[in-house]
Amino acid sequence: MKYKCAILDDYQKVALSMANWSSIAERVDIIPFHEHISSEDDIVKAIGHCEIVVIMRERTPFNASLFSRLPKLKLLVTSGMRNASIDLEAAKKHGIIVCGTQSASEPPAELTWALILGFARNIVQENNAFRNNGSWQSTVGIDLHGKQLGILGLGKIGSQVARVGKTFGMNVVAWSQNLTKQKVDIDDVHLAASKKELIENSDFISVHLVLSERTRNLINTEDFECMRHTAYLINTSRAQIVNQAALINALKNKKIAGAAADVFELEPLPENHELRSLPNFFGTPHLGYVTQKNYITYFQEAVEDIQAFLSNVPVRQLTSPIAAPQKL
Repeated sequence: MKYKCAILDDYQKVALSMANWSSIAERVDIIPFHEHISSEDDIVKAIGHCEIVVIMRERTPFNASLFSRLPKLKLLVTSGMRNASIDLEAAKKHGIIVCGTQSASEPPAELTWALILGFARNIVQENNAFRNNGSWQSTVGIDLHGKQLGILGLGKIGSQVARVGKTFGMNVVAWSQNLTKQKVDIDDVHLAASKKELIENSDFISVHLVLSERTRNLINTEDFECMRHTAYLINTSRAQIVNQAALINALKNKKIAGAAADVFELEPLPENHELRSLPNFFGTPHLGYVTQKNYITYFQEAVEDIQAFLSNVPVRQLTSPIAAPQKL
């Protein structure tokens, strides 16, 4: 009898080509799912017979309720070494091993700059005009040189964004609750005295914070009132850091020039969601980590995690060590 392994949310149908799954083929049957499964009942119906599940980042949350309905599940593998949508305590309670993979930090920083430049040079608007009505030069771009880039969170990704901003000749300022002058000096950027100071004086504001109770709704209605009407907000971190109702209100009432996001409270974003229709909103479907190098790392290490599990020596565990189950 072989293990059954489900791969969830393989949107691009590339999971099987990104790693050598044949190395576990004798002991594991691989079942990829290419469409997102949104309801818990449908998830249980689809993967309830599987002992192993591989998930991509936080596309499908695994909470206590779902774990309780998957009695056969023994190993959950997530891309990345941190996944806020997995209830690790519930997994431990049900004897489920949770393992992760490594990931690169560059792709989200690169996407951040794609969104900033998209706004600065009106890329989407000009491309649509170029293709649809023959318009030639309908907008005037924004010079980044000399503008202020405000970065909320100066970790690995924020630091990379800062370095590019300095290359463009921008005045780069950073702030977070625990950010120190020593850290900003290392990155050669300025430390804002407060979130308000950063927000009030920045032309582009980019979010690079970890979601926590302190950062949830960190940017709210009051903050949008403080921003320049010509400012742009970029969020490639977590949707819940920016209050979504306040964001929509600010865009509809032109409190700011525009906002871009790669992350949303509900993913995939419903087709009739208001953000899809706002002309000053630039959205991408959570592409921050969706690159060839990351995918190869994710799925190759997912195979390694499964191999280690089969050998009763789990690696890259995100839970406290749990004895691997006996072979089927």
